[in-house]
Amino acid sequence: MSIQPVVAAVDGSQDSLRALDWALDAARRRGAALRVVHVRQYAPWPQAEALAAAPPDPDDDAVLEQVRGHLKDRAGPPAVEYTALDGAPGAVLSELGATAGLLVLGSRGRGGFASLLLGSNSLAAARDAECPVVVVPRPREQDGDEAPAAPGPRVVVGLNVDSPDEATLGFAFTEAALRDARLSVVTAYPWPLQTWMLPGEMPPPEIDQGAVEHENRVLAEGFLAPHRERHPDVAVEILTLPGDAAGHLVDASRGAGLVVVGRHRRRLLAPARMMGSVTQAVLLHAVSPVAVVPPAPAEE
Repeated sequence: MSIQPVVAAVDGSQDSLRALDWALDAARRRGAALRVVHVRQYAPWPQAEALAAAPPDPDDDAVLEQVRGHLKDRAGPPAVEYTALDGAPGAVLSELGATAGLLVLGSRGRGGFASLLLGSNSLAAARDAECPVVVVPRPREQDGDEAPAAPGPRVVVGLNVDSPDEATLGFAFTEAALRDARLSVVTAYPWPLQTWMLPGEMPPPEIDQGAVEHENRVLAEGFLAPHRERHPDVAVEILTLPGDAAGHLVDASRGAGLVVVGRHRRRLLAPARMMGSVTQAVLLHAVSPVAVVPPAPAEE
């Protein structure tokens, strides 16, 4: 079976060139082709009708010409394909996920407000694409008083023991294996627990935090066991932490090569694609690249 290409979205910005470099490395690790795509906004009417009849020529695209210059001294594979498209970038990029193994883009492009941490096209692609989407952030200053991480490459994945997603865990283990990195699994539990009592009710028995943490760790070990069997060379550490999952994942992103989070599965009463508050917070605030993995298809 052929390996699907890694798609890098470019628009001429420094953000997209950083994403391009990340995508080039990812394609090499996977042995996949690299497809560089520039999506140009629809031209104002009436030019839009003429453009629809004549697809843009990638050889005449100034942004793709800039990318060719950026890549010209990169020796070796992968094979690179250049594509120019017209349309609404958020929608077009999401559609490209149907034939891609991975979609990579910068956190922001040329448009929008400079103060935004995440652009609308990146948000739309992470929410709607059928393949995993990696958003590469702008470099940021990191806190100087943080505890130093253990040496060596590291991939971080969030695990919700109440609704684990096999696709997210599988992607994280595969990435750790491709990068020869250790895998940090972050699972959070609510603490302190909130209890509500009516007047006259007896207070519930005190809950031992150590017991809650142990139960979460045991559940996490069970969900990770089949992935560990498939990737025996990946070193795994489980971080069972109280409180805010998003905050713990953002903290873990410091010094990490990649943070992997899942996207919500469609529900009967909420059929639209959703990412969830934790995933959105990680996309906004993580200092490392973030991979958003769509859920595995539901069994019939």
